[in-house]
Amino acid sequence: MDIAALDAIDVHVHVEIDSHGHVSLPDRFIEASSQYFGADYESPTLAEIAGYYRERRTAAVVFTVDVESGLGHTALSNEEIADVAAEHADILIPFASIDPAKGRAGARTFRKLIENRGIRGIKFHPSLQGFAPNDHSVYPLLEVAQELGVPALFHTGQTGIGAGLPGGGGIRLSLSNPMLLDDVAVDFPDLTIIMAHPSFPWQDEALSVATHKPKVYIDLSGWSPKYFPPQLVRYANTLLQDKVLFGSDYPIITPDRWLADFAKLDIKDHVRPKILKGNAVKALGLAEEGTK
Repeated sequence: MDIAALDAIDVHVHVEIDSHGHVSLPDRFIEASSQYFGADYESPTLAEIAGYYRERRTAAVVFTVDVESGLGHTALSNEEIADVAAEHADILIPFASIDPAKGRAGARTFRKLIENRGIRGIKFHPSLQGFAPNDHSVYPLLEVAQELGVPALFHTGQTGIGAGLPGGGGIRLSLSNPMLLDDVAVDFPDLTIIMAHPSFPWQDEALSVATHKPKVYIDLSGWSPKYFPPQLVRYANTLLQDKVLFGSDYPIITPDRWLADFAKLDIKDHVRPKILKGNAVKALGLAEEGTK
């Protein structure tokens, strides 16, 4: 991957369908999400995602969410995501998703994905997967991530998935409180942690953890920048200017829309390129491996 040739790195891109047409979530959750977001968004294949981002000179961190235990839905294949990403290594950075309920077996699978398939990190969604980030059920996976030097990306804050379903589809929002990641940062001091999204309704908690723990970052996905809380913008411009990352949440929010709104945000000129690319290069360990 030629980092110098890129305009940006999007650290939050969902793969929602595989080459066989299998989708990442049960139909009832997809329908509820469409109503919540007010749009029927398309689910491009991973190869289509690569083409889309290549046109925009933007690298993409791509992943699915393994919800087999919590929702009983067969996960998309991490192996397929890794293999397709390898075919588009100029633009795609693959993360795995493994349900923490899979325990030590899941950790062994994760290790093999990193060592043999080029996986570069792991994605968690505590509310969908039904675990607290500081519960030791997830620690075998985090031990592998820390040992092999790959980041762990955690959904934080409210989710639109399950919204409007009876009982929210059984999804517990409290599991995605970013303060739970403070314990993870203490127990895994060498692990790079990325807190995904402006963490409504816990934005101040996320800012506190990211300010206090040196290996904790925040990605700005899932919201148009015009809706960012003022304290998030203030910290991004100052104390956290080296720890805030561009993420879109594609296909729910396109990078085109996000970047257009970000251009209107009151961000200092010297901070803007850090958010769009520089901070991600550091968080993802791209420069450390001698990537161009």
